[in-house]
Parts: sequence; structure tokens; C-alpha cells
Amino acid sequence: MRVLLATTDPVRLSFLVALLRDAGCNPVVFDAAISAIEGGIGAFPRRLAVPEEEAAQAMRVLREAGETEGMA
Repeated sequence: MRVLLATTDPVRLSFLVALLRDAGCNPVVFDAAISAIEGGIGAFPRRLAVPEEEAAQAMRVLREAGETEGMA
């Protein structure tokens, strides 16, 4: 898996997951369960990752959408 970015914004994360799925990628969100520990305050970033073989396509999709903030 290749981590593309990390964000504390759940709305942005949801948008990026939908964007990548629409492009045929299979995104995975790491650290989503941390919200149970932190109490939902959004202090810990969630990491967005895709399978290694989809990384180049996913990064291109994010760049084309202007979503490069926080990219690894």
C-alpha cells in the first residue's frame, strides 16, 4: 500500500475516497478507528492509501483535482 496523504478533515477525506473510486482505484483509509480514542475531536490525521500498483494513477487523479495539499 502507498500512503498518498494524511488529513484531519473527514469531509475532504470522504471526497477524495469518492474521487479515487470513481477513477477506478481502491483507496483505503488508515487510522479511521482512532476517533474512538480521541473522542472525535479530529486531532489525529487519517491516512489515505491505495495499492502500490494504483499509486501513479491515484496521484495523477489527485493532482488533476487540485488536491495536492498534504500529499506524500
